[in-house]
Amino acid sequence: MIDWEEIDNVFLDMDGTLLDLNFDNHFWQEFVPRRYAESHGLALDEATNLLLPRFRAMEGRLEWYCLDYWSEQLDLDIPAMKKEISGLISILPHVTEFLGAVRDTGKRLVLVTNAHRKSLGLKMDKTRLHVFFDAIVSSHDLGIPKEDPNFWSGLGDLEPYTKEHTLLVDDSLPVLRSARIFGIRHLVAVRKHDTTRPVRPVTEFNAIEDFREIMPG
Repeated sequence: MIDWEEIDNVFLDMDGTLLDLNFDNHFWQEFVPRRYAESHGLALDEATNLLLPRFRAMEGRLEWYCLDYWSEQLDLDIPAMKKEISGLISILPHVTEFLGAVRDTGKRLVLVTNAHRKSLGLKMDKTRLHVFFDAIVSSHDLGIPKEDPNFWSGLGDLEPYTKEHTLLVDDSLPVLRSARIFGIRHLVAVRKHDTTRPVRPVTEFNAIEDFREIMPG
């Protein structure tokens, strides 16, 4: 799937690629609606029905990933709530083996995430994965989400790279599509991004269930 001789830079997503998306799915689909219901004197079903359309309306926009935005919109302390259930943050299988193997090849390894810096900091504190990376870039640093092809040109200003010799691994199909439009050559999707849910069928891109399938060497 990957000719590692052609790769100079490896860009990796965080949530759903390196980390189990179960944490974020549980947080936004269950924990936030429950707290919102308690805070606003609503039944859980009523709160869920109010919130989920608001969440869907913001998908793919930078605000969707911004903890400060949702704290203000929902009148909840979203960063503090994430800390409350941070015990659910976990690394997906074979991720650390893969990161170590890439480091051993001498490729430049960059974490490229839509996560807000407050969420990113919490997750790096819990997992210590930051020690593997040469650089960490959040879309909030650029003011544009990865779903926008212009993100990838902005990323090049911070982290110079050659599109033909860069590998991006991400669980988000809209993000992979935007990278393809920009011209990044080597694109891999993650099919098993939430360990509590079935493997997703992905036919649009080369796809892996876990990182053993593209392990260097």
